[in-house]
Amino acid sequence: MIKFLIFAVVAYIFGSLPCGVWLGKATQNIDIREHGSKNSGATNAYRILGPKYGIMVLLLDALKGYIPLYIASLFGVNGIYIILLGLVAILGHTFSFFLGFKGGKGVATSLGVFLFLMPKVIGVLVLVFILVVGISKYISLGSVICSGLLPVLAYFMPVRDPNTRIPLVIISLIVGIFVIYKHKANIQRLMDGKENKFNLK
Repeated sequence: MIKFLIFAVVAYIFGSLPCGVWLGKATQNIDIREHGSKNSGATNAYRILGPKYGIMVLLLDALKGYIPLYIASLFGVNGIYIILLGLVAILGHTFSFFLGFKGGKGVATSLGVFLFLMPKVIGVLVLVFILVVGISKYISLGSVICSGLLPVLAYFMPVRDPNTRIPLVIISLIVGIFVIYKHKANIQRLMDGKENKFNLK
């Protein structure tokens, strides 16, 4: 339990790192939370800072979810505890200590977490995301659909540790609902036909 608590702190700190905000200030001396959608995540970073930095934020935010779990696994943390660490990292991203307990919507960090826990599931979801966004041009729609599919695929597809399937399904359901909830404003804009479309620059 002590080992888990130590890595929980590590996971939260990793998750809390506001990569988009720091990168915006370091490269262009702007706070991306004051521009565009006013979100600190990769999509807004892409729009405000440009493709290079947007992709960089996406990768960094995903690593915030993957690295703590990978390190913890090297020290023998596994089973339900490694899953809970992933949840902590996601919460760190969405309630960042560095941003007054505010943050992004958790998509990229969830990607990193579940890439470690369920790599085959994430492979399928990445393809679904690319297909949905490619057709609709709405990143938010791709994120919402993939969040809804996450617990379904967690139940039916191979996972890293079959003994943790039920906890994975439960956590996937919680994370999926949470991410969809964080997109409630986007969902309303989609329904109103006012959501911003994603365009490659």
